[in-house]
Amino acid sequence: MTVQELKARLGEIEAERRSIDIAAGDSALSEDAQTRWDDLDTEEADVRSQVEEAERRERVAESRSKWQSVQIGTKVSASDRTDVARMTHREASDHARSIVADERASDLDTKQRAHLDRLLQTRNDNVDGGDLARRLLVTETPEYRSAFMKLATRPNAVLNPEESRAISQYEEYRALSVGTGSAGGYGVPVMIDPTIILTGQGSPNHFFDLARVETITTNQWKGVSSAGVSWSFKAEAAPATDNSPTLAQPTVPTYRADGYIPYSYEVEQDYPGFAAEMSRLLASGYSELLVDKLTNGSGTNEPTGIITALNGTGSAMATATAGTLTASDVNKVWAALPIKYRNANAAWMSHTDVNNIVQQLGASNNASAFTVNFTDEGVTVLKGRKAYVNDYFDAMPSGTTAGDLLVVGDWTNYLIAQRAGMSIELVPHLFDTTNNRPTGQRAWFACARVGADSINDASFRLLQNKTS
Repeated sequence: MTVQELKARLGEIEAERRSIDIAAGDSALSEDAQTRWDDLDTEEADVRSQVEEAERRERVAESRSKWQSVQIGTKVSASDRTDVARMTHREASDHARSIVADERASDLDTKQRAHLDRLLQTRNDNVDGGDLARRLLVTETPEYRSAFMKLATRPNAVLNPEESRAISQYEEYRALSVGTGSAGGYGVPVMIDPTIILTGQGSPNHFFDLARVETITTNQWKGVSSAGVSWSFKAEAAPATDNSPTLAQPTVPTYRADGYIPYSYEVEQDYPGFAAEMSRLLASGYSELLVDKLTNGSGTNEPTGIITALNGTGSAMATATAGTLTASDVNKVWAALPIKYRNANAAWMSHTDVNNIVQQLGASNNASAFTVNFTDEGVTVLKGRKAYVNDYFDAMPSGTTAGDLLVVGDWTNYLIAQRAGMSIELVPHLFDTTNNRPTGQRAWFACARVGADSINDASFRLLQNKTS
């Protein structure tokens, strides 16, 4: 976006906040209004940062032009690509961002474009924006897209010299990347790669809406966590006590996720249509796998699911009566969650069956437990926090059968680490399992790397069925 467009967006943000304030009048903001207000604050800070950076670049360009310099402050062209391996971090990032900023370059929505732009500017222990920029530069070219389309759809693809060079450049990039990337296959172009552009707004997987999602360029995410600093009062002139927090360094390793994705011959068409359909197919299968493993994953060769992470910890609690869920159970688990984690990021998650039981808690002359009636699809807000349905949780069991019923807590303490980059290989023909005849389909074997785990179990509570 240009400086003018960014400033126009700031005006729109201010106008929307004014309308929210006017609508609320003298009353406190509703939960939805407060959430939208917070989102606008976050967006405003990001836009102002972009305005400052854009204005700085303009000042540098104007100053340098007086000295006839063409090396600093000049506009980066998306087509101006030198040897990617020789680019500095800043050069690669600037070139990649110019491609992302070109709205004609892809079908990314505004949030996906902003997400990718932020990744390209990030450089820390977990994310090297320069590495991601180089991946984008070698995959988002007409030659690579053409070669990729042939290799992904044709059993015996014949590449022209330009396409062969584009594939060779990608292989050179992968050989220089940190750690071991997805083995074999061909790299999915960045702008249709779900490990890079998949966000909560574009996914039916509620974990992407709730959890802390980190796209990394290493083999594992490394962080620092603490329960906080303890404060205390002292008498006049009394010495301070050591209130240093205990720091932990949680790590979340990534594991190989692979998928078998069949598709019909009809998907083989011009690149824009092919890319849109491929992006949908890859993201759909990948997201479905993740919602399963982010719930119950064992942590051995796969992500640690939220239920697995909390099971057997002090965050797990049992219902008062085996095989029965009552309003008292809901109140108990909410009260057990420390108040500092009952913040705007707190939310509930449970099976549809458990949500249905909660919906009916007020049916037996218990008006205090009334939630919603049958005109609503279910309980979407519980104790003032959003409630989500996930059928990989357990349904309500009978008797003393074990069951993980619901989780509530601050979901920013559940971290999903996705290594940027997915590769695919072509399975040229699928055959009917009954008569062994071709079905007119091919398939992709896709590989990616992802991990997840709770980095602060105390910020959650897990309600389980009483087993004794």
